[in-house]
Amino acid sequence: MVAAIVSLTALGVILGALLGIAARRLKVEENPLLAQVEAILPGTNCGQCGLPGCPAGARALVDGEAPVTLCPPGGRAVAKQLAELLGVEADLSAMADKEPRIAFINEDLCIGCTRCFQRCPVDALIGAPKQLHQVISDVCTGCELCMNICPTECIHMVPVTPDLRNWYWPKPEIVPGRPPAAANAEGPEAGRAA
Repeated sequence: MVAAIVSLTALGVILGALLGIAARRLKVEENPLLAQVEAILPGTNCGQCGLPGCPAGARALVDGEAPVTLCPPGGRAVAKQLAELLGVEADLSAMADKEPRIAFINEDLCIGCTRCFQRCPVDALIGAPKQLHQVISDVCTGCELCMNICPTECIHMVPVTPDLRNWYWPKPEIVPGRPPAAANAEGPEAGRAA
C-alpha cells in the first residue's frame, strides 16, 4: 500500500515537472500589442465586424488585415484609440458619432419566441418561451443583433436616457484670464465677477 502511494506520488511529481518544462520550452510568444488592442475593443463579441469575436478582430487589426474602423459598436472613439495605438492614419469622416443606444422591446408585439435573448452576446435580455422579454439596460451594449433577428420587429433601439446612475455634471470650462466661477456663470453678470 505504501509502495503504491509513493510510486503514484513520484509519478505525479515527475509528470508535473515534465509538463512544466514543456510549457516553458514550447511557449508561443504573443505580440504584446494584441492584448492592448483587445483591451480597447468593447469585448461583446457581437460579430458586427464580420469576424467571430473581439479576439479575432484584435488579431486582424494587429496583423494589418482590417481597418481601425472595424468595430461598429465602438464607434469613432474606439477607432481613434486604435489608430493612435497602432500608429496608423484613420479616416474617421465616414464614421458617425453614434449616441449610446439600448434595445427596447414593444411588449404589444412580442410573442416570446426567445430568439433575441439566445442571440444576445452579453445576456442583456431576459425572458422565457411564450412570455414577455425585458432588456437589462445596464448590460445592453446596443449591438443591434437582437433587433435584426426578431420575427415581429418588436425590438428597436432607443437612446440611453440620462438618470441618476449614468448622468454626470459637465466639467467646468476654464477661460484664460477669468476665474472658473466667472467663466461658467450665465447671464449678463458673467465676466463682471473678476
